[in-house]
Amino acid sequence: MFYLQLRNELWKLFGKKRTYIGFAMFLLAQNLISMGFKFTTATRHMTQFLDNNGYLGQSFVTALSISVIMMMLIAVFLVPLYSSLVGGDLVAKETEDGTMRMILCRPISRLRLLLVKWLAGGIFSALLAVALGLFGLLFARLWFPWGPMFVFAPEQSIFAIFDDSQGLGRYALAHLFLIAEAASIMSLSFMFSCLNIKPAAATILAMSFVLISFILQQIPYFRDYQNWIFTYHLNIWVFIFEEVIPWWRIGQSISILAAFNLTFFIVGASLFHVRDIKS
Repeated sequence: MFYLQLRNELWKLFGKKRTYIGFAMFLLAQNLISMGFKFTTATRHMTQFLDNNGYLGQSFVTALSISVIMMMLIAVFLVPLYSSLVGGDLVAKETEDGTMRMILCRPISRLRLLLVKWLAGGIFSALLAVALGLFGLLFARLWFPWGPMFVFAPEQSIFAIFDDSQGLGRYALAHLFLIAEAASIMSLSFMFSCLNIKPAAATILAMSFVLISFILQQIPYFRDYQNWIFTYHLNIWVFIFEEVIPWWRIGQSISILAAFNLTFFIVGASLFHVRDIKS
């Protein structure tokens, strides 16, 4: 029965047109960025930077390098938006439409209902991260040749060079850990969705929480408290591109994100449990 309920929840989720907004925007953004690199002088600055560091810059203008650049931009700005959009819809939308009352008339506990919805949101988060990687690599490959990968992330002090096979492996592994970011933001929005508010309000609250956390993270005087800030642990996928992967740092953030997700679910379920929906 749990499998059937999860399947039906996925049917409902992917039957909504707004579920596909994120995928469509990924297609549009990645195609525009790829074409921008191809038909402007943007790659000239990239090659000059590499030349100044002792590398043959032109050899790193490849599909993998462009894919990583797109990933770092879209994962920071668009993935949180579309993850929170779907998470905010999972409960609040059905309450707004009045279908939640009918669902709760059936012999199913509220906890089980929320668990099924949360798992459906987790599956969506995983598909969103995978789609980002596949679409990025596809569009970059249409305009640029295959070759080695160049990664530059100044905030994390990352400057790395990988051959094509190693770069592809790091690229795939980074998207695996990107799922943790998407799922965590979805869980945050899901918690707000359990309140007696509109779906749009749940999405706005989740995005506001993320933005406030990001602002606190950027204030240099709060550096000693970064381990307590939500967004500090979201971008763990960036560390996959270090020459030597700091697994201890990634493991620490994964465990903290797991605690955040569990807390979001427990708080959301508790608030939903005391709501009077059927009257």
